[in-house]
Amino acid sequence: MARYDRAITVFSPDGHLFQVEYALEAVRKGTTAVGVTGTDIIVLGVEKKSTAKLQDARTVRKIHKLDDHICLAFAGLTADARVLVNRARVECQSYKLTLGDKVSVEYITRYIAGVQQKYTQSGGVRPFGITTLIVGFDPAGKPSLFQTDPSGTYSAWKANATGRNSKTVREFLEKNYEETSGDDTVKLAVRALLEVVESGSKNIEIAVMRKGEALRILEDSEVDVITAVIEAEKTAADAAKKGPTSA
Repeated sequence: MARYDRAITVFSPDGHLFQVEYALEAVRKGTTAVGVTGTDIIVLGVEKKSTAKLQDARTVRKIHKLDDHICLAFAGLTADARVLVNRARVECQSYKLTLGDKVSVEYITRYIAGVQQKYTQSGGVRPFGITTLIVGFDPAGKPSLFQTDPSGTYSAWKANATGRNSKTVREFLEKNYEETSGDDTVKLAVRALLEVVESGSKNIEIAVMRKGEALRILEDSEVDVITAVIEAEKTAADAAKKGPTSA
């Protein structure tokens, strides 16, 4: 195996590109990111990295705006994400200048996936060690959620998760996802993250995009309120399952 994992352009005899698989392993070690679509809303949630006491937490972001109507969350290497986000932003503005219209969510997803794929078959480079969740509203006003991965593959989802413990979050979403609207969609995204985030709401960042409105990142106090409501509902549900206790 050792001979085949040194060059990005060389397949192993059993059809593997090991450098791409190692990039996916870097994604699995990254903090969790989740995306959920509703009828009129899209929610991105990420597990925030713990920052040093003297560090400005605002400089450590895992949710980025690509254009007024499109944003992205990622899991994996932050430096790789910064490069890819900057290239995507330039493409959004170039498209607008050339065609006089805003890019669609699928177009910019294809562009990002194309850049990632290019770095899997060129000598002297390595794959991007990130997976992205790209969200926005299409021209008809329908919410869209796409995922790209280091191999350059992209796909559309109703709800999805990536990063560390993404399998647990995805299984939770598969069991609990319903097409909701407004605050119910936000609560579902927070509930999904709370499945794997041990420190609760203080390490969760939530971004909300509504049709016709700009991206809004919720304040910590707002996330705390949502978390408290979820905990109260969970406690009430547990109590109802146990039923009335006999005297």
